[in-house]
Order: sequence, then C-alpha cells, then structure tokens
Amino acid sequence: MALVTGVDSSTQSCKVVITDAATGAVVRQGRATHPDGTSVDPAAWWTALQEAIAAAGGLDDVEAWSIGGQQHGMVALDAEGRVIRDALLWNDTRSAGAAADLIAEFGADDLAQRTGLVPVASFTITKLRWLRDHEPENAARVAAVALPHDWLTWRLRGFGPAGESERGPVLEELVTDRSDASGTGYWGEAPDGSEGYDRDLLIAALGHDAVLPHVLGPVEWVTDAAGRRVGPGAGDNAGAALGLGAGPGDVVVSIGTSGTVFAVSEKRVVDPSGTVAGFADADGRFLPLVATLNAARVLDAVGRLLGVDHAELSRLALTAEPGAGGLTLVPYFEGERTPNLPDATASLTGLTLASTTRENLARAAVEGMLSGLAAGLDALRGLGVPLERALLIGGGAQSEAVREIAPLMLGMPVEVPAPGEYVALGAARQAARVLSA
Repeated sequence: MALVTGVDSSTQSCKVVITDAATGAVVRQGRATHPDGTSVDPAAWWTALQEAIAAAGGLDDVEAWSIGGQQHGMVALDAEGRVIRDALLWNDTRSAGAAADLIAEFGADDLAQRTGLVPVASFTITKLRWLRDHEPENAARVAAVALPHDWLTWRLRGFGPAGESERGPVLEELVTDRSDASGTGYWGEAPDGSEGYDRDLLIAALGHDAVLPHVLGPVEWVTDAAGRRVGPGAGDNAGAALGLGAGPGDVVVSIGTSGTVFAVSEKRVVDPSGTVAGFADADGRFLPLVATLNAARVLDAVGRLLGVDHAELSRLALTAEPGAGGLTLVPYFEGERTPNLPDATASLTGLTLASTTRENLARAAVEGMLSGLAAGLDALRGLGVPLERALLIGGGAQSEAVREIAPLMLGMPVEVPAPGEYVALGAARQAARVLSA
C-alpha cells in the first residue's frame, strides 16, 4: 500500500492526514494549533507542521506529499531566506487604504481583467503596498514573496535560512500552484491568453521586483531532501473542492472562520465590481469565489451573549419563526470583505417588545450569517456561473439550525457531506496524482 500525505495549514491550526494513495482512506492523522491574530510569525506554522506530522506518525513511509493552506498571507523573505516580519494574514484589514490606492492608480476594470481580482485588504498585493508605505526599510529588504503554503512547502522540502535547513536559502526553489497564485493580485491572464505573474503590478505594490514562487501545473511535482515527490499544493478553498470531488455545476458553501461560496467553472470569471474573485482551482479550471469575514464566529458571539453552547443556540433558533419576528442582525463584527467594508461594525435592528427574545436573536444570528453567503450565490449566478448542487461544509455546517435554515436562505437544495478535513484530503488526493504522474 502506497501512502501519501496531505496538509491543511489553516488560520487556526495545522491538520495532517496520511492516506492510502489508491483508495483515499485515511490511515492516520495529526493536528497542532496555530496562534491567534492577524499578524503571525511563520515560525509558528513551521513548528505546528512538524508537531502535526509527528502526531500523524511521521513521513518515513510516505511516498508523496502536498500542502494546502490559507490564502493571501504575505511571507516576506530576505536574500538569506529569513522571514523579515510577521506575516500579514488574509483577515488583516490594515491594508484597506493600500487597496483603495491601487484601484485609484490602475482602475478596477483593468485590474479585474489582468488578475481576475479587484483589490481588497485580504489580497497579498495590498499587503505589499502597505509594507512599502509603512515599513519602507523592511520592504527594501524583500528578496522573495511567498504565501503560507509556498513557504511551508519550501521549508519541508529542506530549504530555508543557512544553519536552519538542510538545503539552504535557495529562493528559486519556491513553488506554488495556480489556485494560490491567483489570490495574490499580481497573477492572471495576459492579453494573449497565457497565464503568469504580472510583474508591473508587483513592482507597483512593493516598489521593486522580487523572486516569486514557480507556478506548477496540477500534476507537476518537485522533490524533497529525501527524494519524495511533492505536489504543487493549493489554496484552502481549491484544496477543499478537490477533496470534495467538486466539479462544474457544484457550489461549495463553507462556514468556518470565514464564509466562502465558490463554484467550479470551466471559464474564467471577471467581475469588475470585486464581489466575485476570479480564482483558479487546483484542477486546471477556475474557482470563482465570494468570501465573507464573518461566518461561524457570528454564532460564537451570539452564543456567548446568550450564555449557551452551539447545540442550545441551534435549538433556540429553530424555535423561532423564519424572519426572527423582524429582528435583523447585520453581522459585520470586525469589518467585512464582501461587501468591502473593512471598518464596519455589526448592527441589530427590528427590536420591539415582542421581537426581542432569545429565540429571535438566535434565529437572526443564523439568518444574518447565511444572508451574506446567499448574496454570494446571487453574485455567481449573475455572472453566468452554473449552479446545480450546493455542498455545505465547515464547522458551522454541524449546526442543525444552519442545516435546516440554509435551503431557505440560499434558495436551493443543500447537501451536507460527512464532516472531514477536506483541504488536507484534497492535498492528499493531489499527492496521489503526482505519485502516479
């Protein structure tokens, strides 16, 4: 039995699954936590990855591996392969002003055509502009820019700063894939139809050129220091689509720290409004996506307010009538990405003596969270993306209230796959593919 490893290095934790390459059956697995915050030392991810691998029994009997991870995070490296500053994560909104500046300079239509994206604070290009404007000495030291999964792949292959790695600081050995590259804001489609980095945009953001990870195709591979095959990896949403076996016509609604609605599409999607991000997927197709910053943590916040656990919050929500008696929660607790309101806060309206009940507040929390995801479905439909089947995944999908209310709010039938580490499983499926390539 050939074994392969898939990794999900997410915002909150690192998950490792070791599977049978032929069947996909999980043989063993491990997990380690990540620190909280929107600005994190990547060394914490490296430590967690090693702990999770050890918890999963190590890689000695594994023949191939691949890493999926959180998108957009900025890992800035100097010429010696050292991390210059803490990585700014996708949910760090300090670069909202930089996003506005880039749109003013290039125009939303032009950026959407070139990269499939209109900059918001989540994307890497805005974080590089923020670095240039606010930490110019650090920006001047940047020799290479990687995303979290790129950097972890590089480190696990044996590369890194001298004295800390077996193979040394060879920046040109950084690799990535289409899905993660497509979330940077400086990768896209040229007028001739070819895909690649847009160096002019990178320089406009950072102030100078830098080494960027080589973009591998879906079944291209490199090797680690032990000679094992290493897949290109994927951004977390593309990894989840691969793990779920999603294809054209499928839309995945993921309720985790963030909320995402993404569909597998044969065609590139361009949305100058910026609502839909025209990402690539891990299979050579495209993954148009709408993201919200406020998802399962909306339920966490209201549950804390009511002093109940998730099961009781669900029971309360299902006791209330649809519409929550007119109570409406706009759940922008810490800003929002879609719509692009980085400085917004949450609001609760429709309070009357009759509507102000625990049941209605619980229902309003579930409906408010799902309403942002429903808007994402509408945006995809508006761009002609075919939507035939909805798959509800993530921690929030374990709520009975979410599962029952979702079809009403999303306006289509909803399937809930069995809980699983779909990003890690998608990475493992990719590793199995490169093993047989």
